Amino acid sequence: MDRLTAALIAFAVAVICIAATIGYFFGVWFLIRLILGLIFLGLAAVFAVMFGILTYAKSFKYALLSALGFVSSAYAVYQCYTWTHPMHVLYIIVAYIAVLVFGIWWISEPDLSILERLRSATSLERSGNYRAAARKFEKKGDYIRAAECYIKAGMLESAAWCYEKAENFAKAAELYERLAKEKGEVYYWKEAYEFWKKAGNKVKAAECLENYAKDEPWYWEDVAKLYEEVGMKEKAEEAWRKALEYYTKEAQEEGVFWEDAAKIYEKLGEGERAKEAWMRYAEYCEREAEKDPAWWKHVAEAYENLGDMQKAEEARRRYEEYKKLRTKTEIHK
Repeated sequence: MDRLTAALIAFAVAVICIAATIGYFFGVWFLIRLILGLIFLGLAAVFAVMFGILTYAKSFKYALLSALGFVSSAYAVYQCYTWTHPMHVLYIIVAYIAVLVFGIWWISEPDLSILERLRSATSLERSGNYRAAARKFEKKGDYIRAAECYIKAGMLESAAWCYEKAENFAKAAELYERLAKEKGEVYYWKEAYEFWKKAGNKVKAAECLENYAKDEPWYWEDVAKLYEEVGMKEKAEEAWRKALEYYTKEAQEEGVFWEDAAKIYEKLGEGERAKEAWMRYAEYCEREAEKDPAWWKHVAEAYENLGDMQKAEEARRRYEEYKKLRTKTEIHK
C-alpha cells in the first residue's frame, strides 16, 4: 500500500469516527443537519464566487442564476441551523436534483432547442429539420440515416464522420472528395485517400493521394507505389518522375536526399544519373562522417552501390573502429 492510499484510508476512518462521535453524543438528526449545512455552505461559497466572476465578465444572465443559487443555498444553511422549516431544506434539495437532471439532459443533445429535444428523429426528418434529425439519429446509433440527414442539411463533414462510424468507408471517401473540390482544401484529399484505402479501392486512393501530392510533394513516392500495386505503369512512372523532381530539388539544400534520388534513377533505368546521385550522396556522407563517425556506415553503403568495393571496405573498417571505441566507452561508464 502506498502512502497516498494509506493517507486517504486514514482520513476516511477519521471522518467516520468524528461523524459517529457527533451522532452518538448529539443525535442522528443533528448529524444530518450538520452534514447538510456544511454541503449548502460550500455551495453558497461556490455560487458567490461564480456570481462575482460572471458579473465582472458582464454575463448577467448566468450571474442571475448564480445569485439564485447563492440565495437558496444560504437559506438552506440558515434552515439547517434553526431547523424551523425542515421541509424547505427538502424542497431545495429536490430543486437542485431536478436542475442537475435537466442540465445533464440539456448537455446530452447540444445545439437543439427544447421543442427539437421533445420530438423524434423521424418527425424532425419529415418536417425538413435535417440538422436536428441527424443529431437524434446519431445519438441513437443510426449512423447511416444520420449521415443522409447531414447531407441534406449541407453538413458534409459530419456526414462523413457518421459514414466512418458505420464503417461505410467508400461513402465517407466520396464525401471527402466532394469537400476537397468544393472547399479547395487539400487536407480533404488526404482524408479521401485514407478512406478509399480502407474501402479497398486502391485506384481511387491513388488518384486522391495524387491530388494531395500536388501541394505536398513528398507524397509522390507513395503515389507511385500505389499505382504500381494496381498495375498502372504509366501513371506510376509519371509519379516517380515527380518524386525525383522533388528529391533532387531538396538535395540541393540537404544532401541526404541524393540517396532517394539515386534509387529512383535506378528504378527508371537511368544508370548514369543514378551513379552521379550515388556519388553526391557518398560525398555528403563523408562530410557528415567527419563530424559524426556513425555516418561511415552510410559512406560504405553508398560506395557499395557505386561498385567501389575498396572505398566501401575502408569506410566499413572506420565504422567498425567507431563501434568498438563506443563500446569501450560505455563499459568504462
